[in-house]
Amino acid sequence: MSIESVRAFFAAHAPDLEVLETETSSATVAEAAATHSVEPDQIAKTIAVKIGDDVALIVTAGMRRLENRKFKDRFGIKPRMLDAESVVALTSHPVGGVCPFGLPAPVKVYCDVSLKNYEIVVPAAGGTNAAVKVAPERMAALVDAEWADLCQ
Repeated sequence: MSIESVRAFFAAHAPDLEVLETETSSATVAEAAATHSVEPDQIAKTIAVKIGDDVALIVTAGMRRLENRKFKDRFGIKPRMLDAESVVALTSHPVGGVCPFGLPAPVKVYCDVSLKNYEIVVPAAGGTNAAVKVAPERMAALVDAEWADLCQ
């Protein structure tokens, strides 16, 4: 189970972090913000993209969108999102619960600088009703992410 892989990741790398499972869905930014009583931009959404022949996860503030020009300046190509089936295959997490934690294999992760506007962000935790509260710098360190300016 996907939430269990995230719990195992935290048990090994950050035992003080707790997966928060809720009765309500947090599959969308609006649902997650309401469920966790935070601003929508504090939701750290994870997007799976193709970068040439590679794939990567980009974690960004909830209401931000990838900016094609910034992405192309950084990677030399336009962003192409993975379809839902490919996202599940890559991460083992369902769409709405995708996060950079507890992945079945290493994946390059980029954290957008928009996350640095908050002391605490709330990424999903492997399920559509699971999340974790964490400082953005710590989240990036836990998954060996690279900071990038990729959003509007």
